[in-house]
Amino acid sequence: MPFSKNASPTFPSSPASRDKWRSEQVFWHSRALDKFFWQSSPAGVSPGLLALDLGCAPSWSFRALSVRCAAPTPRLMASAVVVAPTGIRIWLLAARPATLPAAVVPVLVGTGAALHGLHQFNAPVLIPTLLVALLIQVGTNFANDVFDFRRGADTADRLGPLRVTHAGLVSPKQVLTATCLTFGLALLIGLYLVTLGGWPILLIGLICLLAGLTYTGGPWPFGYHGLGDLVCFICFGVLAVLGTAYLHSHEITPLDVWASIPVGCLVTAILIVNNLRDIDTDRQTGKMTLAVYLGRRGTRLEYAACVAIAYLVVLGLGLQGTVGPWWWLPLLSLPLGVWLVRFVSQTEGRPLNQALKRTGQLHLLFGALFALALWLG
Repeated sequence: MPFSKNASPTFPSSPASRDKWRSEQVFWHSRALDKFFWQSSPAGVSPGLLALDLGCAPSWSFRALSVRCAAPTPRLMASAVVVAPTGIRIWLLAARPATLPAAVVPVLVGTGAALHGLHQFNAPVLIPTLLVALLIQVGTNFANDVFDFRRGADTADRLGPLRVTHAGLVSPKQVLTATCLTFGLALLIGLYLVTLGGWPILLIGLICLLAGLTYTGGPWPFGYHGLGDLVCFICFGVLAVLGTAYLHSHEITPLDVWASIPVGCLVTAILIVNNLRDIDTDRQTGKMTLAVYLGRRGTRLEYAACVAIAYLVVLGLGLQGTVGPWWWLPLLSLPLGVWLVRFVSQTEGRPLNQALKRTGQLHLLFGALFALALWLG
C-alpha cells in the first residue's frame, strides 16, 4: 500500500509478499519524489536542476544516469534514476535564461528615457540593441561557466544552479567555443549599431564585451578581486542604459543618467545575493568577491542599500516633476522589494536561490514600469 499519514507500512513475512511489497513501495516512493520535485523545488532552480543537485529527478526529456538512493525503510535500498539534460537543453541550461531579463531592462529604460514623452517606437534601434544585450549576457554566462571551472571555483559544495562544464555535460573547449561565437555575434550586430551611433557606441560595446569576458576570465579576473559589483553596476547598468539612450537621441541628458542609477542598483543586487549565497564556497576556493570581504552582515546591508537607492531615485525624480505624472509606476513593485530585503537579511545558503530568482523578477518588474513611466512622460 502507498505511504499515508495515518499508517506506516508493515514488512510482509513470505518471500512473494516481500517482493510485491518492495515493488509497491519503490513505485509510490518514486511518485512522491516526482511530486516533491515539481511542487517544492526552490525558486530559481528547475526540477531538473534540483534533481541533478540532490540526486533524483523526473525522467522525461533527459538522459538517464545510475545512482542509489534510500528506500522507505532503513534496511532496504532501491535503485533510482538520475537524469541529465541532453542536446539543446544543455546549452539552454548554460545560457541561464533566468538571467536574461537583466539584459533587457537597461535597453527598455534607456529607450524610455530617450523617447521621454514622445510616444514613439524606433524598432530599427530597439531590436538590434536588445539582441546585442542578450548575446553579451549569454556570452558572459558561458564564460563564467568555463572559467570558474578552470579556476576550481565550482566544487561539489556549490549551492547555485548546475554548471554544465563542472557537471561534465560538455567539455571546456566546447563552452569556450560557444563563448567566442556568442561574443562574436554580438560584435557583428554591434557593428550595425556603430553605424547608427558612432564611436561612443563602439567604445561602450567593447567595454561591456571585455567586462563579460574578464569577470572570471583572463590573467586578473576582477570578479575574483572584489570588483564584480562595481563593474556590474557600471557596465550592465549605467553604460547599458546610456548607450541605448544615445542610440535613440544621439545625446545624453541628465534624465538618462538618473534613470541609469536604479537599473544599475538592481542588476547589482542580483549579483550581491548570488555572492552572499556562495560566500563560504567562494572563500574556500579563493574567489574573493566583495561579499567575502564584507561578510554576511555587510553584504546584506549592501543589498538593502541597492534596493533602497533604486526607489529613492524614482521618488526624487517624481517629486521634482522630471518624469511626469506616471512617475509612481515603479513604486508598485515596492512590496516585493521590501519583502526581499527582509528575506535576504534572515536567510543564507541554498534558500537564497529563491531570493536570487525574486530579485531578478524585481529588476524586471521595476524596470518595465520605470521604462513605461518614462516613455509616457
